[in-house]
Amino acid sequence: MSEKIYVAEIFGEDVFNDKVMQERLPKKVYKELRKTIQEGKELDPMIAEVVAGAMKEWAIEKGATHYTHWFQPLTGVTAEKHDSFLTSPKPDGTVLMEFSGKELIKGEPDASSFPSGGLRSTFEARGYTAWDCTSPAFVRHDAAGAILCIPTAFCSYTGEALDQKTPLLRSMEAINTQALRLLRLFGNTTSKKVTPSVGPEQEYFLVDEKKFLQRKDLIFTGRTLFGAMPPKGQELDDHYFGTIRQRIASFMKDVNLELWKLGVTAKTQHNEVAPAQHELATIYTEANIAVDHNQIVMQTLKRVACQHGMKCLLHEKPFAGVNGSGKHNNWSIITDDGINLLDPGKTPHENVQFLLVLTCILKAVDVHADLLRESAADPGNDHRLGANEAPPAIISVFLGEQLEDVVTQLISTGMATHSLKGGALETGVKTLPNLAKDATDRNRTSPFAFTGNKFEFRMVGSRDSVAAPNIVLNTIVAEAFCEACDILEKAENFDEAVHDLIKQYASEHHRIVFNGNGYSEEWVEEAERRGLPNIRSMVDAIPALATDKAIKLFGKFGVFTQAELESRVEIKYESYAKVINIEARSMIDIASKQIIPAVMKYTRSLADTVNTVTAAGADASVQLDLLKETSGLLAQTKAALSHLIQVTEEAGKLEAGQAQAGYFHDKVMTAMEALRTPVDELEMIVDKEMWPMPSYGDLLFEV
Repeated sequence: MSEKIYVAEIFGEDVFNDKVMQERLPKKVYKELRKTIQEGKELDPMIAEVVAGAMKEWAIEKGATHYTHWFQPLTGVTAEKHDSFLTSPKPDGTVLMEFSGKELIKGEPDASSFPSGGLRSTFEARGYTAWDCTSPAFVRHDAAGAILCIPTAFCSYTGEALDQKTPLLRSMEAINTQALRLLRLFGNTTSKKVTPSVGPEQEYFLVDEKKFLQRKDLIFTGRTLFGAMPPKGQELDDHYFGTIRQRIASFMKDVNLELWKLGVTAKTQHNEVAPAQHELATIYTEANIAVDHNQIVMQTLKRVACQHGMKCLLHEKPFAGVNGSGKHNNWSIITDDGINLLDPGKTPHENVQFLLVLTCILKAVDVHADLLRESAADPGNDHRLGANEAPPAIISVFLGEQLEDVVTQLISTGMATHSLKGGALETGVKTLPNLAKDATDRNRTSPFAFTGNKFEFRMVGSRDSVAAPNIVLNTIVAEAFCEACDILEKAENFDEAVHDLIKQYASEHHRIVFNGNGYSEEWVEEAERRGLPNIRSMVDAIPALATDKAIKLFGKFGVFTQAELESRVEIKYESYAKVINIEARSMIDIASKQIIPAVMKYTRSLADTVNTVTAAGADASVQLDLLKETSGLLAQTKAALSHLIQVTEEAGKLEAGQAQAGYFHDKVMTAMEALRTPVDELEMIVDKEMWPMPSYGDLLFEV
């Protein structure tokens, strides 16, 4: 029998959370630290010294020997440098375990070795990590032992943000300030803080480790660059929400235990649409903590998968022909006293504050659709978006029947007089209970969908940090709130002014609302008629970051400077080019060293068979036809390989930036697809025993 697990007892046991701080810190120190966390008050160095001592003792009790400033540079993954608690040996040869307030507050990793987009020269190495006390420290147990991980921001010697967290915290301050202005206009004098709340859903694939290690493409790029579809894919929809296989269930159990100990609220787990695909969702928490927790989720999935003899694939499109993986970013805004600004209530048409918030968000998304699209831009995501498995590359907002009806009333008559009701769900089975039916259905084809009391941004790639979309959402909504408050604070008659503003925003930005099938070609044509941008690739999306509009937006709220934005543009172009270059070189390597030799071996065996059968006076027409077909595809493969080598070399000669990234997208990616086509056909012909790597069927169905 398995041992009993009491989640309430283990949850957060490895986190230096509020409960631990209350127990271990002097009351005065605890109160001052809480003020810093809740009110943004500057941290007193003396307070930090006391906190550091308590944190060190707690971590050592957990078995920790080292600590690290855990940060999120612009590499797409987290970074850390481990330092032990040891001090210099004393004269008697003994050592002490120390950790100062200075060491807690500030670290100094090498800034020149991380992407900076020109903000730092190679010879300018100094950068700083700064303790983010709003996200709790934790002890991670792995093969390195127990490590005290301290969430931090990362900036350059000259103060520019070199990470995801710093601009996220800035954007949270921006939306807090503007949302409080809006609440005060409606007479709310009790709420002291407004925080974006986020609940990410994480999709991923699991494959057998031994098969993974036989695929160079998975090792080097995280996705299969070659592969023919197996006889069965996802067409029967039998994997989705199906019974979880025992090997996977054991993995999920261990993942949950690890996450719960780290205070991550792993809530939902299930099989996803594609074979070998699964999902894990967490409960909503403050955006900053949600971003950190999602990084912990991705790291834990990978680590625990290895412990179970599997590999976790987080690439957005690890297999062609079946669904890829995304990450749904559920976003809302909550006050410190529990008011959800996106809760419409039972009668949305009468909830004026909600209608203003809603129409401000419509305005924000319409005006800055390009920025929101860019926040989900990733080389892997280019394979998903618009591919009838994920939202299209066109930004639109799904409101549902109830809110769409309210908005239509506002536009047509200037006044909303009623709200559609949900009613009861009739199943036609007497023994089933009556169910209350929501007034609005859901729309999985919408990139930005209202789902009851939150918006679900469905475009984010499965590998990506959710920091970028939340930075954009927080800032563009802060701008819309700010502009509304500027008008309403000067109004002589507030009720009339807010009514007129809601109608104005609803009318001017209704084009962004679409409740239909986002996968249809008709929507692409309709979106073009509406003037909505259709940004199909990462290369096309990147320029949105440094437009005059974006520079003004982020500069106004202190989220990004112009230099920080321009540096991110450079980093993203370089990142795209590097990713595609690695994929192209991997294809060249695999085709040259594995596939072509394997096919040549097969053709030799066919030729020998033809000669043997012919010598025996028998009919060798089938073998001869196979030999001709295989040889023809082999010739196509060699020609396509030569072309890919040529264009990849040409791309490498170009100066890093937009032109090079565009060349990789237009020329190299096209050449890669041209090489894949004959190879996938060959896989269906060549003897499986001779094919040099596991097939899709081996990877997807033998986990």
